[in-house]
Amino acid sequence: MSKFKTTEISNPEFESNHLRFITVKTPNLKGRGDICVFVPPGEELKDLPIVTLLHGVYGSAWIWAHKAGVHFTALRMMVEGLIKPMVIAMPSDGLWGDGSAYLPHNDFDFEKWIVEDVIDAVIENIDSTSASSNLFISGLSMGGYGAMRLAAKYPEKYKGFSGHSSITNINQMHLFVEEDERNYNQTEELNEDVFKLMEQNKKQLPPFRFDCGKDDLLIEYNRALHLKLDKSDIDHTYQEFEGKHEWTYWQKHIERTLIFFNGIK
Repeated sequence: MSKFKTTEISNPEFESNHLRFITVKTPNLKGRGDICVFVPPGEELKDLPIVTLLHGVYGSAWIWAHKAGVHFTALRMMVEGLIKPMVIAMPSDGLWGDGSAYLPHNDFDFEKWIVEDVIDAVIENIDSTSASSNLFISGLSMGGYGAMRLAAKYPEKYKGFSGHSSITNINQMHLFVEEDERNYNQTEELNEDVFKLMEQNKKQLPPFRFDCGKDDLLIEYNRALHLKLDKSDIDHTYQEFEGKHEWTYWQKHIERTLIFFNGIK
């Protein structure tokens, strides 16, 4: 029995490049949410890992595929033997304002949408996944914030996580959105800050990595997070590369995340 009152899934006759589209109705969004899913080709693929890939501000479920071609990247890496088959779930953030930040606010629960609904919708509708699938999460900018914050808050759920050019605290959302930043305020300040959640759950954190372009407007925030993690003896991988806050950077460096996840047992 489905968890969702309604579910729509794309017709394979009209799909292309191994992308499927799922729309489900959920109380967490008080309506419908969209998920673009890359399903690798192959016979008898079972219990494949599920990588949730979160977008940044202004984006939606289609953007990782159609701005960065991540499905082409993943398939090429599988053919080359760099990674094993994995399903990539690319949900919308709930489409609130310029970005929901994947937080509960304004009577919506964008957090549960990602942590619960997206996974359930994929498992219900993609035969090569199951409740035994290992879960990973990553994202860019606001999506990097979402991925790192959610994995730090629910470390028992994910086997690994990563962030690219990530916001590290909700007080950086004003750099991107026109909505009043107070909309994102949480009851506990702990839930707004990536580092504080990591510090609280440091003994349970799965392996994680994050990177940022040297000319990115978020570079100093990422450097500060790295230094705090080092000071607190929280194991992680942090890298800096040439680049700005732009799609050419994320298109290139998502490969590092997929290889990283592939290496986690």
